[in-house]
Amino acid sequence: MSLASALAQGLQTMQCALDGDQQSALLAYIALLEKWNKVYNLTAVRDPVQMVPQHLLDALSIRPYLAGTRILDVGTGAGLPGIPLAIAEPGREFVLLDSALKRTRFVTQAVGELGLQNVEVIQARVESYQPPELFDTITSRAFTATEDFVAATGHLLTVDGQLLAMKGKLPEQEINKLPNQWLCKAYKLAVPGVVGERHVLQIKRNL
Repeated sequence: MSLASALAQGLQTMQCALDGDQQSALLAYIALLEKWNKVYNLTAVRDPVQMVPQHLLDALSIRPYLAGTRILDVGTGAGLPGIPLAIAEPGREFVLLDSALKRTRFVTQAVGELGLQNVEVIQARVESYQPPELFDTITSRAFTATEDFVAATGHLLTVDGQLLAMKGKLPEQEINKLPNQWLCKAYKLAVPGVVGERHVLQIKRNL
C-alpha cells in the first residue's frame, strides 16, 4: 500500500476529513522528516510507512479535543503533534516550542517548505518562555510527567484554557498527583495502525 493510500485510509477510519492539498502536505512533511532524520536523529521511527500511523494519525487523533484559536505545542521535537495539527487546522494559530536547536532548526525548515502561515517556531525552555498572548490549548506528546507538565505550562494558559497531554496507557498515578486546582478527564484514542493503548488527558483549572 502506498503512503498516500495508507494516510487516506487511516483518515477515513478516524473520520478526520482533510482535502487533497492537506494530505499532500502531511506526506511532504513525512518526506522531510525521513530526509533530516538520517543526520539529526529526530525520531526513532525510521520507516515512512510506520511514520503515517505513529506520527501523522497519532498527532491528528487529538484534533477533536482542540479548543480556541491559539495553540502551543510544548516539547514539539520534530514538530509533533504541532505540524500535522497546523496542516489540519489552518484557521488556528500554532506556536511550536522546543529547547533544542537541532529540532527547532528542522521544524523551522519544514514550516517554511510546507508554506504553513499559521505556525511560529520558538527555541526556548518552557519555564522561561514569555508569549505576548496566553494560549487556549497547550499540547504535549511524551514531554514529561503530567504533574510536571501542568507545573511548567500552567502560567501560559488562559483562565479557561486546557492542557492536552498525549499518553500511552492511562497514567493513573500521574493523574492522582495533580494539584486540587486542576481537573483531569481522560479519553481513549483509537489510532489505526498503532499497537497499544493511546490516551489524551484533558486538564483544566478547577474554577
